[in-house]
Amino acid sequence: MTKISAPTTYQLFGDFLAINWDDGHESMLALKMLRQACPCAHCRGEPDLLGRIMMPAQRDEHTDASFQLRSMSPVGHYGIQFTWGDSHYTGIYTFEHLRRLCDCDSCRHEKESA
Repeated sequence: MTKISAPTTYQLFGDFLAINWDDGHESMLALKMLRQACPCAHCRGEPDLLGRIMMPAQRDEHTDASFQLRSMSPVGHYGIQFTWGDSHYTGIYTFEHLRRLCDCDSCRHEKESA
């Protein structure tokens, strides 16, 4: 089983979330992209046990507040929960999900090679 990297630190840096990973990698994730990649059932749809979408995603209109980060809290040893300026807070961003969202040259090259 492949070990999933975990953040050693993360902090807000302007309109970005800066993450330092335990393997030495650094990610700069745009808040707008993070909000649009919310993994909650409301934003992505709700699958059944076989992965079929039983309840489709809700298509909310985002405002400027939707992309403003109010707070972030760790969830166990596997993720982070964000509260956005539009009061949306139900998405739990696993470390694996956050790392997949990194689009730096190194990560992009790794994804293309896979």
